[in-house]
Amino acid sequence: MGDERSFTTYVPAMSAPVLAFENLGLIQGSGWLFRNLDLFIGPRDRLALIGRNGAGKTTLLKCLAGLIDSDEGRRTIKPGAKVVLLEQDPPVSRFATLREFALSGPDAPAVHEVEAIATQIGLDLDRPADTASGGERRRAAIARALAQDPQVLLLDEPTNHLDLAAIEWLEAWLSRFSGAFIAISHDRTFLTRLTRSSLWLDRGALRRAEIGFGGFDAWTEKVYEEEARAAEKLDAKLKLELHWLQRGVTARRRRNQGRLAKLNEMRAARAAMLGPAGAARLALENDDVKTKMVIEAEGVTKRYSSTSVAEGGERTIIRDFSLRIQRGDRIGVVGANGAGKTTLLRLLTGEMEPDEGKVVRAKTLTGIMIDQQRRLLDPDKRVRDILADGGDWIEVRGSKKHVQGYLKDFLFDPELVDARIGTLSGGERSRLLLAREFARQSNLLVLDEPTNDLDMETLDLLQEVIADYDGTVLIVSHDRDFLDRTVTITLGLDGSGKVDIVAGGYEDWARRRRQPPEARSTARATPTPPSPPRPRTKLTYKDQRDLDLLPQRIEALEAQIARDEQALSDPDLYRSDPARFAAITSAIDKARAERDAAEARWLELAEQAEALAG
Repeated sequence: MGDERSFTTYVPAMSAPVLAFENLGLIQGSGWLFRNLDLFIGPRDRLALIGRNGAGKTTLLKCLAGLIDSDEGRRTIKPGAKVVLLEQDPPVSRFATLREFALSGPDAPAVHEVEAIATQIGLDLDRPADTASGGERRRAAIARALAQDPQVLLLDEPTNHLDLAAIEWLEAWLSRFSGAFIAISHDRTFLTRLTRSSLWLDRGALRRAEIGFGGFDAWTEKVYEEEARAAEKLDAKLKLELHWLQRGVTARRRRNQGRLAKLNEMRAARAAMLGPAGAARLALENDDVKTKMVIEAEGVTKRYSSTSVAEGGERTIIRDFSLRIQRGDRIGVVGANGAGKTTLLRLLTGEMEPDEGKVVRAKTLTGIMIDQQRRLLDPDKRVRDILADGGDWIEVRGSKKHVQGYLKDFLFDPELVDARIGTLSGGERSRLLLAREFARQSNLLVLDEPTNDLDMETLDLLQEVIADYDGTVLIVSHDRDFLDRTVTITLGLDGSGKVDIVAGGYEDWARRRRQPPEARSTARATPTPPSPPRPRTKLTYKDQRDLDLLPQRIEALEAQIARDEQALSDPDLYRSDPARFAAITSAIDKARAERDAAEARWLELAEQAEALAG
């Protein structure tokens, strides 16, 4: 494959590795999870470990930490070097207090080191472990890991359950860290800021590139393009599988770029409505806006009892909050843990009544809630039991769809339909819950930390689903990149009771927060300006023709897919004529791949045409 070795083979630096694993192989279930992996970690490496849920990322870290014995390979470590694993779900509940957990283990850290880190990240070490929140448990695990003075840190979703202040503190600590680290994380901003090399665990193979996460997408697309060229020599079935696994991913990325342009337009429209107070009132009084209203909060205040003398026995967590939420709005809620994000969410959805003011909701509002404590699934049940009550068909927002086809929509191998839940990774279980919830009919979607445990490709899919959702979306999240790609309005809570309302995503809110207080009252938040237009050149004849004709082709492909899916809706077809069922399923896959490629091409040409028109 030509020059593939230039970016898939890693030659260690001159300095000896601190930790290495040669020819690593591990059997899981009936086959090899991965095999023939070589990994060398230098003294100052900053590595992002990327891969789909279920690819074996967490297992690989445990092999590197020496917690799992491999079936093949040799692990070597520099004498005296300490390797510390920050687990995704540490066993905190086995201990009486967070202090007891943080000081546990054969390599227990010094008390003063743990206490120093706990003070910096705002952790009460004497908090009972069984009542500690997810964020407090994560802070305790971080204090325990960092205080051990490691030479190699293995970080499994380190930002899960952390608020923005704690994430920024951890980023600052890692930027000063003199050792090496490998990080698994769904937080793109975290990885982009900190990593200098990327490890990609994909279909049992491990590739390494000496680029940080910021260049990961471009690198993987180059790999996919080379594999696609090689796939021309394979049979049709394998080519189809590559289309589903790879072209679907790259086409989705390109479509999401187009969606970002649309999102910026929505933000600009909302910025105009949220601008100077008088203009906002005038704009919101017209009939068209009033008919789109789904939630209206006016002068809302909520207090809780407090033991603080300074707070006079009660704390105002939301103060004089007013906002009109329209159909189609995507609202992001950000702030430190304890600032009132969940309270604000409960006030808006009617789970809680305000102490002052009022919240009016449209009578037709029907919502679904996906929270960060996602309901546990019975490990003995099968995937089809969760999605389709054991059958072959699932009701997806009012229409029937074959469960195997629906699994593909959520990036599952259709053959997993009869897999037991207990065999799925944590990320796969989260994705399965998302698939089940998104099948329900609703016009309000409430997502509380939806990105926890999800891989990058699932996050791309989730962004796409939210962008295409017809109703209103409320999102509480600490994932900065996710908010920047998703929401039209950000509600920022600082813990004092005030709620900043900013048109745009996290970066727009952060920019406003950095402004002096006197400037905030007059500044209007605007979306990040678009990149400079391309040089003015005339579209070629072929480009113009594709721009004109591709919409018709896309429409024809959509119609073909709809006809084939209608044919699959016959509940007896799978049993009576499995060959025809397989042929129709393959035709749908092929048409979807062609549609995705056509959409990506049209989006690229449309952006060029728009730049020329500007």
